[in-house]
Amino acid sequence: MAEYDFERLSVLIVEDSLFIRSLLINSLRILGVGKVYAVDHGGQAIDFLKKVKNDPMSAGTQEVDIVMSNWQMSPVDGMMLLRWIRRHKESPDRFVPFILITAYSEPKRVTEARDLGATEVLAKPFTITAIGEKLVSIIEKQRQFVHTRDYFGPDRRRRIVPIEFEDRRKLNDKSPGVEIVRG
Repeated sequence: MAEYDFERLSVLIVEDSLFIRSLLINSLRILGVGKVYAVDHGGQAIDFLKKVKNDPMSAGTQEVDIVMSNWQMSPVDGMMLLRWIRRHKESPDRFVPFILITAYSEPKRVTEARDLGATEVLAKPFTITAIGEKLVSIIEKQRQFVHTRDYFGPDRRRRIVPIEFEDRRKLNDKSPGVEIVRG
């Protein structure tokens, strides 16, 4: 794992289990993350993100650099939070890297998270090294964002593979429209 100084990094943890939440907080602190905020579920995360946007002084931070959220929570789960961040008009930062945490890491679930706009998926049980690798991946392998009628989020293609045909992700009169928003 590359050596980074995460002191200026701000991470929001969204986790309903007090035990897992404390593991994540302590793991991020061991990695040197400077600001760690934690809430119990997605609804509280939405309130916190709105507060950061509207009143950063009382929120205690100017911005949230990364959101780490459990998938299954109540009343607002991680997927609902991710959908709000990526698609809602009140979302303060649709581009914020989002790490979805789940114990159900079979390929179908990872694909579902990817298709909703998750930047990374962290499987439980996790290690400090795995968390660090996700942070490094977000820094070193930034992906462009794609906007279509049905999707907004990081480009789902992780590898750059040469193609033998015209790239269909270009906007034109015949396609439903694909836009590279930020690269």
